[in-house]
Amino acid sequence: MKRLVLAMVLSGLPFALQAGPQINVGTVYDYLDGDKSTYLKRVFNSGDSTAFVKVNILEILYDADGTSREIEVRSQADMSSRDGLMASPARLIVPANGMQGTRLLMMGERDRERYFRVRFIPVVPEKEDEFAVSAEEREQYKTTLSAGVNVMTGFGTVFFVRPKDSRFDSVIEDTQTTYRVRNNGNTVVLIDEFRNCALKDETACQPTTKHHIRAGNSFEFDKQAGREYRFNLVEGDSKKSLRVAGQSSGEA
Repeated sequence: MKRLVLAMVLSGLPFALQAGPQINVGTVYDYLDGDKSTYLKRVFNSGDSTAFVKVNILEILYDADGTSREIEVRSQADMSSRDGLMASPARLIVPANGMQGTRLLMMGERDRERYFRVRFIPVVPEKEDEFAVSAEEREQYKTTLSAGVNVMTGFGTVFFVRPKDSRFDSVIEDTQTTYRVRNNGNTVVLIDEFRNCALKDETACQPTTKHHIRAGNSFEFDKQAGREYRFNLVEGDSKKSLRVAGQSSGEA
């Protein structure tokens, strides 16, 4: 759809573009601390029409070689045996220029860290979607959207569920040529706002990045002469700002 709209713009063809619903879910990464079981996630709609949003959850599993796969979480109706993350409600009706929240509830084992992908998907409501609207309201909404070309963009977020007994143990190995942060704890550590900048020109920086270090894994970089590396080491509520100098000109 985005390619279609772009092609129409480039070709000069006239078309009507209605803003429609425009959702925003805030941060892409969220974290559930070990002593908590629920998390409130807010969905904002800055568009000019109501947003009907489905919340879809998949669990992310990591294999021994670090590759990941995603599996569906069991039906939310099966509360007695559910093991994973659920959203309540899983259907949101967000008014134009308004906000609605869904509560993410973790059920089941918390002896290890777990990871989930939470998708917020705007849809045109259908009968089987279980939105609390009448058939007449559904048809009226469709008619409103059909007045123009509408691009409804969804968002995928990653949700980290820390183990019940979370433990942080970051080990730093700083050598002449490399810098490494190893996570010897049992929950994720964040390298936030990582910047690689020229030592003599603070404006000459590579793009700022963010890195998650899962338990048992490491983050490292090679030091380069004339460079300086800045980042925040985040362990739960604790944040430490660090600066690392690159190799000196006399080092190989």
